[in-house]
Amino acid sequence: MQKNSMKSRPPVLRHIANLWSLMEHPSAKAEWSPERKIADVAAAGFDGITWHPERKITDLAQKHGLMFVGFFSSAKASEFRDLIQQNIDCGAHHINVQLGDHDTPVETSVKLAVKLIEVAEKLGAEVAVEVHRDTCTETPEKTYAIAAGYRKATGKLLPMTWDFSHLSVIKHVNPPYWDRLLVEPKLIQRAQQFHFRPFNGHHCQIPVTDGKGRQSRELKMWLPMLEKTLETWLAGKQDGREIFAVPELGPLNSGAIGYGLSCFPPSWDDAKVLRRIIDKAWKKALAAR
Repeated sequence: MQKNSMKSRPPVLRHIANLWSLMEHPSAKAEWSPERKIADVAAAGFDGITWHPERKITDLAQKHGLMFVGFFSSAKASEFRDLIQQNIDCGAHHINVQLGDHDTPVETSVKLAVKLIEVAEKLGAEVAVEVHRDTCTETPEKTYAIAAGYRKATGKLLPMTWDFSHLSVIKHVNPPYWDRLLVEPKLIQRAQQFHFRPFNGHHCQIPVTDGKGRQSRELKMWLPMLEKTLETWLAGKQDGREIFAVPELGPLNSGAIGYGLSCFPPSWDDAKVLRRIIDKAWKKALAAR
């Protein structure tokens, strides 16, 4: 039998906008309507949005040809089925999950992760546990212990959403960042969801631009981390897989959140610039694969 000479399908990057970046944009008093927000997401070249499962929002996304990546937060296994189904009903197949609380013990977290993925598989969805403060993955020690516990219990790698900004702040990491953060390549390669929020060891969010259209000094120090993450992911067996890249910038105007400071450029404007930077880094890494 003649071997198939067709090349394997290359991996594909999907740019996903978090509507969080458009909260109170351009201001709390003149905030854009959901329709205008999602239309601008599409016009900026994104492939989809991520948000809570709200029918009004996901209908608008569908209208503009955007995919929907779901989200929920829970520390109770009894809630998983309903929360996953709500996301599925709004068109999500991939769902990001903030699991547990900062004080959820590792053993309990492992059981929650096993149950979460078990329920998702039965419902036909793919969930990923986000690395995030104030959840069970708040520290690298807990994150890797939970991943190890999950593998011991199931024989599989834990699907995760990587947001390295949280671990960087917790550990006060210095540039180039990747030497301290990309320490579990197999878990990174297993993942599909990445929240690429620029950070340093003191701030989980730094500005992308300097307010004058140029890249900020802090961003330039972070860019090797972005490039190395994409290189690490591509070093795995990724033919035919998708990677979801979110230029994850928190809003400026909602003081209760605090990710974006009032002196930063508008988060959504910076997110659109960051999308182009991620795309350029992806194409460079893919060409060198």
